[in-house]
Amino acid sequence: MPVAIITGASKGLGRALAEALAGRGWDLVLDARGAEALGETAEAVSGQGTRVSALPGDVTDAGHRAELVAAARRLGGVDLLVHNASALGAEPLVRLEELPLDGLRGALEVNLVAGLGLVQEALPLLRASRAGAVVAVSSDAAAEAYETWGGYGASKAALDQLAAVLAVEEPGLRVWAVDPGDMATDLYAAAVPEDREPRPEPAAVVPGFLRLLDERPASGRYGAPALLDGAR
Repeated sequence: MPVAIITGASKGLGRALAEALAGRGWDLVLDARGAEALGETAEAVSGQGTRVSALPGDVTDAGHRAELVAAARRLGGVDLLVHNASALGAEPLVRLEELPLDGLRGALEVNLVAGLGLVQEALPLLRASRAGAVVAVSSDAAAEAYETWGGYGASKAALDQLAAVLAVEEPGLRVWAVDPGDMATDLYAAAVPEDREPRPEPAAVVPGFLRLLDERPASGRYGAPALLDGAR
């Protein structure tokens, strides 16, 4: 069975992806900081008959990243790495003049540095896979200038660039930066708590991610909503 590592998998998009892949027979290595919520997700997806290794921890910790890859190796390797764990830099979001520099550093560590660290750790197994793929969960804030989204957007823009360079350096892999669009997640609620507009549930955009796995288009940046409509 193929094996996926998904970070930030206890809720939101990470959990929705885990549930969808489990339904397709994938074995999973799941990460999140909250042990209780991660355990609930692991129990839910293992009920579909898939093997699950759930490891609570912080992706900024090199030792934890090594544990995730070791767990995947025990399951058979790494066919898909989804870097979904994210940090905002400030909750709620603030203008750049108010953005704490430590908050920006924290967002860069989670959104960018940890993503590269995990890729470096998993790269030998990804190369050995018949269909190795990396998904970097991006944001429209990486490409557009939205007030108060500067720190988070900068970290995601850097992640997009990292993914693009990785695709050039590793032509045997598929490397996709995917913007899922606005979703009803705890992250969005923490970013803009006053925004009460209805947002789609994360599960609604998962078919866009699955289409990438099914069709394996060229490495690049994609929008999940556009994938659902059949267009890039």
